[in-house]
Amino acid sequence: MRKPLSTRSHGFSLIELLVVLTILGLLATVVGPKVMNALGGGKIKAAEVQIANLESAVERFYFDASRYPTTDEGLAALIEKPGTVDNWQGPYLKKRVIPKDPWKREYHYRFPSDHGAEFDIYSYGSDGAEGGEGESIDVNNWD
Repeated sequence: MRKPLSTRSHGFSLIELLVVLTILGLLATVVGPKVMNALGGGKIKAAEVQIANLESAVERFYFDASRYPTTDEGLAALIEKPGTVDNWQGPYLKKRVIPKDPWKREYHYRFPSDHGAEFDIYSYGSDGAEGGEGESIDVNNWD
């Protein structure tokens, strides 16, 4: 005996799948950029925290050595004793590694500061170039 024609299969029809895919596409279009902006803001916050930690380590170096690392010594003076420092009590960073910024680039260090602080620590953001907006904004210790 044959099944009646009115009995439907329990799968999805092509139209139902297309409707669901269209809805998912619209959601991705609306929500996707907001999620990406939040991730970018998270990297900027992470850079700010890392710079604050580096700034604190440089201050501890100053407390022990009675001077700040020179520009040539850079942040490496926080993990390896510079030859000209007698009272170095480092390493001043727990992992004995100078962290890279969230965009996998080296932080920049300058002493004396060009911006009114004692020293400068900064990252050029996602584009690696001075200036910028959004995720490309420079992150530093003097603003």
